[in-house]
Amino acid sequence: MSQELLHNWEKKSADRQKLYQQFLNKVPLQQVLKHQSALHDEAFDKVDCLQCANCCKGYSPRFKTPDIKRISRLLKLKESVFIETYLRVDEDGDYVARSLPCPFLGADNHCSIYENRPSDCSRFPYTDEDVLVKRAALTKKNSSFCPITYYVLERLMQTIPTR
Repeated sequence: MSQELLHNWEKKSADRQKLYQQFLNKVPLQQVLKHQSALHDEAFDKVDCLQCANCCKGYSPRFKTPDIKRISRLLKLKESVFIETYLRVDEDGDYVARSLPCPFLGADNHCSIYENRPSDCSRFPYTDEDVLVKRAALTKKNSSFCPITYYVLERLMQTIPTR
């Protein structure tokens, strides 16, 4: 069932964006919290992020001040040099990667700063957090490029009836 669920997931996700919005607007948060940890783990068992890396190829995390300090230290760069070299300010006023794919993504889809990556990266795809429901627009967007988000949403919809 799970491999079938993931078959052609990009098209299915695109076709179901309105349905996801309706579900996320109606679903009780407590019901999601009850199931999402197990579904998050199940999704990570089914999907190998290193085969995908869509998040690193097409999107940038926010680099918050603690991330910048930590990564600058790791790279032995002054924070200002790190920012100038790798980051830009986006339309929301956040620091994001200057270029895509992420400059720290290797050809093998491994992250060269994995142990020190930005907190947005370590939390992504937020399928084990209440962000999944509380930030429905973000969840819908993530489901369009992240098979784990798609999988968790689909399984939640199978598991939790909404009226």
